Order: sequence, then structure tokens, then C-alpha cells
Amino acid sequence: MSALLSPADESGLIAAVQQAIAARTPLAIEGHGSKRGLLRPVQAAATLTTRGLTGITLYKPTELVLSARAGTPLPEIEAALAEQGQMLAPEPPDTRGLFGVSEAATIGGIVATNLSGPRRITAGSIRDHLLGIRFVNGAGEVVRSGGRVLKNVTGLDLCKLLAGSHGTLGVLTEVTLKVLPAARASATLAVAVPDLAAGVRALSAGLTSPYGVTGAALRLQAHGATALLRLEDFPDSVTYRASRLREDLSPLGQVTLLEDSTALWRGIRDAEALGAADEDAIWRLSLRPSAAPALAAKLQAAFRAKLLLDWGGGLVWVAGPATEAAHAAVMQATSAARGSFTLFRAPAPLRAAVPVLTEEAPALAAIGARVKAALDPHGLFNPGRMRSST
Repeated sequence: MSALLSPADESGLIAAVQQAIAARTPLAIEGHGSKRGLLRPVQAAATLTTRGLTGITLYKPTELVLSARAGTPLPEIEAALAEQGQMLAPEPPDTRGLFGVSEAATIGGIVATNLSGPRRITAGSIRDHLLGIRFVNGAGEVVRSGGRVLKNVTGLDLCKLLAGSHGTLGVLTEVTLKVLPAARASATLAVAVPDLAAGVRALSAGLTSPYGVTGAALRLQAHGATALLRLEDFPDSVTYRASRLREDLSPLGQVTLLEDSTALWRGIRDAEALGAADEDAIWRLSLRPSAAPALAAKLQAAFRAKLLLDWGGGLVWVAGPATEAAHAAVMQATSAARGSFTLFRAPAPLRAAVPVLTEEAPALAAIGARVKAALDPHGLFNPGRMRSST
């Protein structure tokens, strides 16, 4: 088991990185380790955690801005926002169930993985709400990018670069996010449809309507499927728009109004329908919604695929056997759909043996290699996390 380095502040984290540079010791970077099973296993002599860097450092509800140290648990931030009637609009998921862990994700871990929930389809991703960051690079230096205001045009936009880098470019120590008012009311329309293709048509109809759908997911049952469309806003607005959208959707299937659907969308956000069976692998696929029915048919023919569609069918969660054959089927089906895949969860031997992300185009890979060399010149941070060579 690797040594655990848990500095209490940014200065201690800098010292830990500088010691690793001197010893040429690779570091596994994490918050609470809640997503340790995501992507490739990291082989490192020590684990550097940000769990000691906690606390909200700035919160101005009237300016819709919040800053917090990277190790601050996500529930702590969500609770502070809820007291002021505000929220993180991208709806980041709680992945504890999928990974079978007890500790909640940190805000730094959410930014580093750029994970977002159902509302991303209208609100954008965590990356889109990131205003500023502080991080320690692979030379042991503190780098600041962005700021603490909504309109900021200073310097290079390293915020977008670090978001989704999975700790391979630097160690986040503080993040600043744009927050938004929470909806006063919500309602969900459930449309019973005969199959996945009909469900995608229902979701597309809702998303292209003028009624401001903020969630569009599809649940598959043994017989047929249910398309789910969420509306959020002030109570009178939700009531009016739900009534009009219900009329528009009625030719596509029986429509039921669900007035209290908070738990339902939390389950979709956290992909609860896939279950928490450790023996199953889970893939997260991104593709154009119209390609989802053909992709689903290929996967269900290849293995016992369990599916959940989000973002109107643009995000497809897949659970199935943790085998190289199943993984190959996912890669082939995703490539045929011109989409991308992430091996979200699998036993370590499988994650070490196969590509866990869609291969990059050579030009993009070359740019990525130059960025990695500039920010982490010694290759210290999460080696091999995303690809065998990075």
C-alpha cells in the first residue's frame, strides 16, 4: 500500500510536491478517493490527498460566486448553497453508490473529473461554471487562473484545461464557481413508450419545445420504456408549461404528471438503475441522441447490457460483464456511432489492460503531450491514469 500524504494546507502540499520532484517519486492525486476506481489504476509510491484542505473561503450569494478549498466535501457546499436558495446548476452526481465507498466526493474531485448530472443539457458542465482555480503544478509552483467575478478575461484560461484532467496536470487547492438560484418548483412528465427509439423521439420533442426542459432521460423496463422530462421554475410557470408540454407529447404515448420527482432525478443523476454490483463494469458513452437506439441494439446483442439514457439520449450509461469481450463490443458500437466512451467502473485488472477512454486524434494527442510536459515536466501526477502513456 502506498504512503498517504495529507497536508493540512497549501504550503504543506507544495512541500510534498517538491519532495516528490527531488526523489522523482510519482504521486497518486485524490481528494477522498471516492473515484479511485474510475479510469486506469495509478501505480505510485505515495498518494497525495487534498482532504486536509477544507472550507468555503468566499461565498457572496448576491454575486452568485463561491470559492472553496479543493478538499471540501461536496455535501457541505450544497448545504451552504441550499440555505441561500442556490445550487450548483450542473447537478454533479454522487458516485458513492457506483463505487461502493462511504466518503463523499470533494469539490476538487468534481472539478478534476468534470462530472455533471441531468441538468448539464441546459446548464452546461462544471467546467462551464468554473471561474477560477489555484493549483500546484509539477514544478512545485502555485498557479492561479481566472478570478472571483463572473466577468473575467485575465490570463490564460487554465480553468477549462484543469477541469476534466483527472489530476494529471496539477493538484487543485482552491476552486471558484458560479452558482445559480435554485428552482422554486419542478414537475416531471413521464411518457410511456413502446421502445427506446420512441423514447428518444419523445425526449427530442420535449427538448426542442419552447417549454424549457431541464432534464430528459429514458428508463428501460422489461416491456417498453418511460421517457422522463423535467420542468423547473416558479410554480405558476411550471404548471403552465407542464400542461402545454403534456398536450404536445400525448400523441407519443400515455403521459403522466409527477409533481414530486426529486428522488427520481437524484437516482438518474447517480445512475442508480445500474445497481451497485461490483462484478459489473460500467461505461459512460457520449454520442448524438439519434444514434442511441442502434448502439443499444448492438450492445444488447453482444451481452446482457443494462442501459440508462440521459441528456435526451446523448449520454448512455451501460452496465455489463467486466470482460475484455464486452469492452471490445462497447468500443466497436461507440466507434460506429461516432461517439466517445469512458470505462467508468471495472475491476483493476480490466482497467489496466484496455483503453479506458476513446483514442484521441494524433493532432490532439500531440497538443495534450505538450501541455502535460509544460505543467508536469517530471510526469509526477497520476501517471497512467487516463492512458497508458500519460
